[in-house]
Amino acid sequence: MSLEDIPLTLIDGTPTTLGAYRGQVKLIVNVASRCGLTPQYSALEELQRTYAVRGFTVLGFPSNQFMQEMGSAESIATFCSTTYGVTFPMFEKVKVNGRSQHPLYAELTKTADASGKAGRVEWNFEKFLIAPDGTIERFRPRTVPDDPAIVSRIEALLSH
Repeated sequence: MSLEDIPLTLIDGTPTTLGAYRGQVKLIVNVASRCGLTPQYSALEELQRTYAVRGFTVLGFPSNQFMQEMGSAESIATFCSTTYGVTFPMFEKVKVNGRSQHPLYAELTKTADASGKAGRVEWNFEKFLIAPDGTIERFRPRTVPDDPAIVSRIEALLSH
């Protein structure tokens, strides 16, 4: 099964896959509402607003694996829209590590970061940049969404 075929569920319960975003540059991020890194939502939304018209989207995957996410899908969706004005697609809560790891993250975590380390998601706001050809680049949580390393890669992928 390809990455694009893995079943996903939007935060409102609608079933989908990454195939719905075929041909786009995608930034997949495991998010949390009660984390010190939660303000990264602002930069994620700015990327969305800046590059969406050129074929880019942020995809937010709430996770409570680090015990910093709200309970219900509705409370997460409300928090994201009212606090950060999130317009990018948000998905149901997933497990990013461990035995119940979501199949999407089972695939994504095979990708090594810039230092060559693959494996477990370290914390909330780990980022996976997926090119239209399926190539994946991994950025650890403390790399902010508007870091030049991420922005330059998005721009390079969108210029093809």
